[in-house]
Amino acid sequence: MPQQASATTALRPGTTEHTPRPRAASVSLDGIGDVIDAGRTSGYAHLSERRLPTLGQLVSAARGAASSLLRPTLWPTRRGHWQPAPRSARRHVSGRFRVTTVALEPNSFVPGPARRSDRPHTLEVLHLVSGRAHLITSGADGQMRSAAELALGRTRVVSGTGIAAQDHHYLVNTGDEVAVLVRVTA
Repeated sequence: MPQQASATTALRPGTTEHTPRPRAASVSLDGIGDVIDAGRTSGYAHLSERRLPTLGQLVSAARGAASSLLRPTLWPTRRGHWQPAPRSARRHVSGRFRVTTVALEPNSFVPGPARRSDRPHTLEVLHLVSGRAHLITSGADGQMRSAAELALGRTRVVSGTGIAAQDHHYLVNTGDEVAVLVRVTA
């Protein structure tokens, strides 16, 4: 029995001796290039950072351009064709955005934003400045997929990827007056 008492006293945490652990070797980052080079620009052009703008920036740019186009004197004189927005409309846009406008006569249409194979990650928004228009989406086979009315003061995102990227868009003036639209592309 005396051996059991000494065994229980030996297992108490306060009375056991801790053996010192071997000291961990210091870690060297010399062989880890990603950690060492973090935050520095790369010498390789294909690894450079490409920042895409946010949808909020595009919507803000479209609203700014549309607010300057409220005066009919700044509307495009050539109807039915996309053309660069007037300088006064582009001044309201900060950043590297492409701003174009179109004026549509009643019952006329224009092809909408076309997908470019050299820029697969483009973002495009449409903003109706005046009039009434619908955005018609058709598939590659020519069948109509959807028709959405563009509301005054609202911006519609048009770009997409996947199956929707193969669709074709058309803007149709469905009102009795000239429709003016702004397109902002990043």
